[in-house]
Amino acid sequence: MTIALTIFDLLIACALIGVVLLQSGKSAGLSGSIAGGAESFFGGKKKGLDEFLGKMTKILAAAFMIISLLLAILQ
Repeated sequence: MTIALTIFDLLIACALIGVVLLQSGKSAGLSGSIAGGAESFFGGKKKGLDEFLGKMTKILAAAFMIISLLLAILQ
């Protein structure tokens, strides 16, 4: 049981790392606010992928925490 949960936990961890790396970076500072304003004014990026990746990050993080807690309790 613990071996299966450990393997599943590792798969979720790898998926979580991949989803976080696929997300676009948030620009900071004055140049980021100017670029962000220009993107929102002219249409800019698609929001669909960023929203999907954000939801997947939350789901994978919650699953990772729950499985990690289960592994800690079982060992």
